[in-house]
Amino acid sequence: MSGLMSRRLGLCCQAIAATGTFRRSFTTSPAVLSHIGKQSLPFGSDVVMTHDSTPIMNPRVAADLHSSTLHIKGPLGEQVLPIKPFVKLTFEQEQGDSLLSVSVENSEIKEQRAMWGTTRALIANAITGVTEGYTVPIRLVGVGYRATLEGKKISMKLGYSHPIEIEIPEGIKCTTPLPNKMVLTGNDIQKVKEFAFKIRKWRTPEPYNQKGIFVGDETIAKKVSKKK
Repeated sequence: MSGLMSRRLGLCCQAIAATGTFRRSFTTSPAVLSHIGKQSLPFGSDVVMTHDSTPIMNPRVAADLHSSTLHIKGPLGEQVLPIKPFVKLTFEQEQGDSLLSVSVENSEIKEQRAMWGTTRALIANAITGVTEGYTVPIRLVGVGYRATLEGKKISMKLGYSHPIEIEIPEGIKCTTPLPNKMVLTGNDIQKVKEFAFKIRKWRTPEPYNQKGIFVGDETIAKKVSKKK
């Protein structure tokens, strides 16, 4: 067995020598970064931003301790974002447009570099939320599956012995253009999608009959059951 392995190794070395190439399984080139944090963030005159530099001493989440607060107000409401103490916000005016630049104290530190682009993306989502809003459609696929609005609650028939009732959170609106379709709207994309997937848990889409609650343009690959 050792002789066979030696011959195979010898053939591989001869092939490499003949072609003059050797494909390595790793690379030493640096990773290509998106640099999204460096891009200035434009916003219209209908958006008002107020940066409160007072440190948060009693945060709702422990990670927000000593962070400052950014208030973003627009036609569709207001959002409040915690800003890490090492993140710097600079407001500028360029040719009549309002711009927001996000920077960090030391981009060589991994945590600061990670929060740089994340903070910029969260602020961009908040601006879109208070100006345009977010819409998430939900489809109920199944025989007899339907949803109706009862005040501030959603009542769904999903094949259980009783209807499923879910209270609509504050800041989210729900409409039912069709019995098997719902549309959630709100200015906070995280809250809207979180509520959508809370609804989805009652009937997670299954691949065999492709029934369940589908969020957005979600699809699922069909599986064929095994037949004996």
